[in-house]
Amino acid sequence: MFCKATLVTVALALMASASPLATTKRGVAVPFTKRSSVTNADGTFNADKAQIETIKTINKHRANLMNLEKNVGSHVFKQGAEIKPLAVIPDHLLAKRQSESLTDEDDDTEWAGKISIGTPAQSFLIDFDTGSSDLWVPSSSCTSSTCKKKDTYKSSSSSTSSKKSGTFEIEYGDGSTVSGPIYTDTVKVAGVTAKSQYLSAVTTLSSSFSSDPIDGILGLAFSSISNLGENPFFNTAVDQGTVDSGVFGFYLASTGSELYLGGTNSDLYSGSLEFHDVDNSQGFWQIPGAEISAGSKTPVSGFDTIIDSGTTLMYGPPSAVKTFYKAISGSAVVDSSQGEYSYPCGSLPTVAFSWGGQQWEVTEDNFNLGETESGSGECVWLLGDAFMKNVYTAFSFDDTAVGFAELA
Repeated sequence: MFCKATLVTVALALMASASPLATTKRGVAVPFTKRSSVTNADGTFNADKAQIETIKTINKHRANLMNLEKNVGSHVFKQGAEIKPLAVIPDHLLAKRQSESLTDEDDDTEWAGKISIGTPAQSFLIDFDTGSSDLWVPSSSCTSSTCKKKDTYKSSSSSTSSKKSGTFEIEYGDGSTVSGPIYTDTVKVAGVTAKSQYLSAVTTLSSSFSSDPIDGILGLAFSSISNLGENPFFNTAVDQGTVDSGVFGFYLASTGSELYLGGTNSDLYSGSLEFHDVDNSQGFWQIPGAEISAGSKTPVSGFDTIIDSGTTLMYGPPSAVKTFYKAISGSAVVDSSQGEYSYPCGSLPTVAFSWGGQQWEVTEDNFNLGETESGSGECVWLLGDAFMKNVYTAFSFDDTAVGFAELA
């Protein structure tokens, strides 16, 4: 629960080195719409939504480890990594989510943008996710009620579509799945084209997506965690030479958010990018050697971070999270089972993350998820999208590194 849209994993003492890389090249920008927070309209913290997001993240990374084991083998697992049982959404939350599904559309947006699949093009609103590696969209043959409000892919309408053997499947905490046949087709994101790109046109779609305006997900992590066992979209584009470099950049803000493919958009940041080597043996954009400071204190250091644009909240080992909050004056446990803490609103010390170079600060506006209840004066602190909204983030397949820069 404490590192920007990243998942904090095993603690290692290795420090990542900071090194400048030249990556500002001509590319194309994909405009984003904004994901909502887990803050209610009245400024209070929505604990139910946070719990659902946590369960989704646990199961997402469970699926990634299962894919890694299938594609590479469990011998590459870090110490302490294990495939745990499926996390299940409690019945009371599942019932509430289902009852609100017709009215929750506007409050459930993600960092999403448009793509097209097929010839002629079929358009979809997609969540771009650096924490997974597959592309899937609903099929026109989808039998789930969730598909009724989605744009769907009709393979027979595309002259470049080709059906492949096998089945794609992901299991979710509400007991439902996303599953369907596998195809290759032409995929376009802004001006970048990937021909014969592997994807799944799912015929069952989890109710977890019923109140979500996105049609599907496009993964931007490494191929070793692909359920399809194939190159993700961006890697295919790099191999086919339709982008200038194997680098893409994220800019996340209330307005003007974008994904930049084939380089970085230097208009959106100042100075140079500080890059850190990634340990991609697990398939993630995983930077070792992180530390977090609160004012003059550095309560936790030497941990790994996964930079995951598809994760709403921040997560970490319970003992490390507890240690971190001990450094915050007035902090208190809100829900020990969920690892939620609060702090006195307006008295947050300077919080920053470092990977062996610059201290990257997180503003209180981005840290604060709302009061525990209206007028309490106690704010919930889970870090969510907070870190990436404070920096420009670049992901480099060319150098197997992640870079940060100050916003312009």
